[in-house]
Amino acid sequence: VLKNPDVDAIFGLHIKSEIPVGVIRYKSGGTMAAAQRFVINVKGKQSHGSQPWLGIDPILISAKIIDGLQTIISREADLTNEAAVISVGKIKSGVRFNIIPESAEMIGTIRTLDYDMQKMINQRMVEMVPAIAKAYGGDASIDIQSTTAITYNNPELVIQMLPTMKRVAGQENIQTQKAITGAEDFSYFQEKVPGLFFFLGGMTPGSSESFPHHTPDFLIDDSGLLLGVKTLTEMSLDYLNM
Repeated sequence: VLKNPDVDAIFGLHIKSEIPVGVIRYKSGGTMAAAQRFVINVKGKQSHGSQPWLGIDPILISAKIIDGLQTIISREADLTNEAAVISVGKIKSGVRFNIIPESAEMIGTIRTLDYDMQKMINQRMVEMVPAIAKAYGGDASIDIQSTTAITYNNPELVIQMLPTMKRVAGQENIQTQKAITGAEDFSYFQEKVPGLFFFLGGMTPGSSESFPHHTPDFLIDDSGLLLGVKTLTEMSLDYLNM
């Protein structure tokens, strides 16, 4: 999609329910995290719940693995460099209340803003998961897959387009922000061509409550969308006229 014709630059935005309508926020350089999906399979030995000594409990092992993974973030990752997150979002195991099951599966996400930190975290997870399972008599494997790269705003492009954003939204409404651990597949385009990705306000001005994304309460003020259309249009025209 970036060929025939060749693309010189790319712009994108994301609505943000925590930012007031009329405000645009951006960050030069690394803006959103790289996301990875991991699957951990734990193998134990089934037994009756009344006789756990006859089996190997994959649920117990899973709990120990989850606890161990968090120490990678809290004790091994240099969080003064960039933020990083390991979250288990799904765990599946067992068929009855009184049976220790044969296996367990965990699925989760890793978020990183630095590729060296990502490499370290991945390596430690690969080392730690089977080691913890073995310590409790079981076996475990882990598979890690990348789902997005770091959303990286080209610093030169940011400087070029900042006057346009200020003209359209008003200088007082253009704000910088820190990097966030959310992820965005817009990042794959930015790996190929210079890109600028920013956040558009969607919270009703004067409101004291915001409604977070990916929750049942999510809500945005539609009036904020107009500024997004104007900004993307003016940025495109100004860039083409440079």
